[in-house]
Amino acid sequence: MKDKYIELRINRDFGDILSVYFEFLRQNIKKFTNVFLSYNGIFLIGLLITSYLLVSGFIGMVTQGTNAYGVGSSASSDDTFWAYILTGSILFFLIFLFVAGLNFSLSSSYLIKYEEHKGLDFDKKEVWDHTKNNLGKTLIFILLLIPVYIGFFIVAIIFAFIPLLGMFAQYIVQFALTAWIGVSFFSMLSQQKDVVEGYGEGWRLVIDNFWRSVGVNFILGLLNGILAFIILLVPSILVGIYTFHVVENNVDITNSVVSTVIYTLGLCMLLILMVYAQCLSQFVNGILFYALHEKTYNINTRSKIDQIGQSDQ
Repeated sequence: MKDKYIELRINRDFGDILSVYFEFLRQNIKKFTNVFLSYNGIFLIGLLITSYLLVSGFIGMVTQGTNAYGVGSSASSDDTFWAYILTGSILFFLIFLFVAGLNFSLSSSYLIKYEEHKGLDFDKKEVWDHTKNNLGKTLIFILLLIPVYIGFFIVAIIFAFIPLLGMFAQYIVQFALTAWIGVSFFSMLSQQKDVVEGYGEGWRLVIDNFWRSVGVNFILGLLNGILAFIILLVPSILVGIYTFHVVENNVDITNSVVSTVIYTLGLCMLLILMVYAQCLSQFVNGILFYALHEKTYNINTRSKIDQIGQSDQ
């Protein structure tokens, strides 16, 4: 049976936003995953290469103390392992930065197309076209996040000196910041605003509905984390069992192709899941945006009232 369209432009309270998010995820998880894989292929390969470099470097560093004959490793080997780690870290940072922006836009565009078409009747190319047409604004938006996060780190350091209360205050600011960034970005893309206008609109919506915004991001962030943990549970157990086998049998993991493959795939899966979880978090703030926007402006409610008035005439 075809899934019923979930109307997004409704003023919802805290509990309803949570329910709508999970219902939306149930309907759209398969199609969005197809979109995610279709437009992230080359970057997923990049994450695989990054994982290989990091795993090779860390394995080399762990086993560098002594070789099979108890002879210390050479300085050239140390340099090689550090080169792997450094190259992998830089590559990961660059890929993750670009992929984060791309998928932040990709998940927002998907939600926008879902709302425009009143359901799943749209092609994934429409999602990509909308994402591609806004790449410039997305880049500027990300660059402006640099001073925002610098300010957050300063505030976090200040709160760190306040026992207990400072910790709670830091988490509140953190989830408020997450809501502001997500709602602002979605406002920019869905309403075709410029970057500064998007930040301004997001600020007004989040500040006027502060505790709802913080609560939604806290609860759904926690639940998304639990979902990610469950997904990674089986491969984590398998990697753990293999690691136990390695330790018990003194396997030389430095020269073991099997060890490199297993740890590389495990790390790569973790990195991909981090990117995918970010997409899900933007769905949260997209749904939150529609609820807060409708509460503030009543556009959809007024439209329905006008339609009723016209039909009565």
